[in-house]
Amino acid sequence: MSATKPKILAVVESIDVNDSSGTKVNMAMINSLRQLGYEVTCLHYTRKDIKINGIECIAAEERKASIFFILGRIQRLLFRWFKIQIGERVDRVLGFSFGFFNDSKSIENAIKKHSPKDFQMIWTLSKGNSYRTHRAVLSLPAWHDKWYSCVHDPYPQQLYPRPYNYIPRGYREKRRFFLKMTQKAKRIVLPSLVLKEWLQSYYPAMEGKSLIIPHQIVNFEMHAVDLPHYFNKDNFNLLHAGNLLDLRDPKPLVEAFELFLKKTPEAISDAKLLFLGGESVFTKYMLEQSKELPQLYVSNGYVAFEETYRMQQLAVVNIILEAKSEISPFLPGKFPHCITADAPILLVGPYYSECKRLLGNDYPYKFDFDEIEKIAATLKNLYNQWKLGSEKVRLNRPDLEKYLSLDYFKAVLEETQEYPPV
Repeated sequence: MSATKPKILAVVESIDVNDSSGTKVNMAMINSLRQLGYEVTCLHYTRKDIKINGIECIAAEERKASIFFILGRIQRLLFRWFKIQIGERVDRVLGFSFGFFNDSKSIENAIKKHSPKDFQMIWTLSKGNSYRTHRAVLSLPAWHDKWYSCVHDPYPQQLYPRPYNYIPRGYREKRRFFLKMTQKAKRIVLPSLVLKEWLQSYYPAMEGKSLIIPHQIVNFEMHAVDLPHYFNKDNFNLLHAGNLLDLRDPKPLVEAFELFLKKTPEAISDAKLLFLGGESVFTKYMLEQSKELPQLYVSNGYVAFEETYRMQQLAVVNIILEAKSEISPFLPGKFPHCITADAPILLVGPYYSECKRLLGNDYPYKFDFDEIEKIAATLKNLYNQWKLGSEKVRLNRPDLEKYLSLDYFKAVLEETQEYPPV
């Protein structure tokens, strides 16, 4: 094998890990590619001067002399001055906003400054439901036979499993775009087997070209991060990190925690249930509950990633709360953080779930939404073990550590026999 490192052009909207969980996941993957021996050039649209050790970072410039930029400004001025909102109509007709088209074209122009001959692969990484980078590469056929398209969620949002019922404006155009992407990309990279099977039922072109590469374990320096005042590392801390989406109902957890305290009064002084994340439809309920239950903490908005990560590593129990539905194809971005914490994961979710699949049929701490008494009994059991200083209060899943590791990532890429790591 040649000693020359294969070169990858990674195209991503943001490299600022504090702006979303999707960006954290993307940066973990980009860093993993570098560690595997690839020479990575990262083209991003962050509009900030951010450096990454060992990776050349290039910021794409926003096009301002373009019809879409001008139309976007006119749209904003119409709303600011006359309260006329045309955005919904634009989305319905075109499928996307003026800003989306301008941003995608800006990224496309930045890619054009590079030659496909200089790279073995181009990776596009999505951010939530934004696929600006994918749209950019879709317009550049010269890159298609080198295109690894990363997808984290069903798209468009109308393909989320029930009871999600949101139908985005312009969904037909969005779906046509995604169909073309699955047809033109060389590979579709997904973090979840359940997600792959779910999406493939709508986009059959994915069959035979999909790679399952889970979110990566990344080691972070924690010693320089101070713990916030509300987190006492000596407490029996139950931690849920991440936003509560409309269908991630925390009520079963809160009710189970209350029942646990009622049946275990000695835990009142040293048990704490913490929810970290931005506002949601449950914020009012959670704040009202916290007034009655001082052992319940609800953060006042977003908590910085470094703080959150350190608390995850020190928590006695990490919580994964999924949407109340029949199936959950998502692999949460925090899943690797929970694995490295080596603390029990309390999983509340549907029967068909990527998290449940990975944790296994015999995993003792997975529950359905209505199993409040079982959750409370489990908390009591874990609390008793914790009070005894038992070593059993550990996740102890080396199999999952391996699955989320560089070695597994490397094996997946080597199996393609395309451009394996050096």
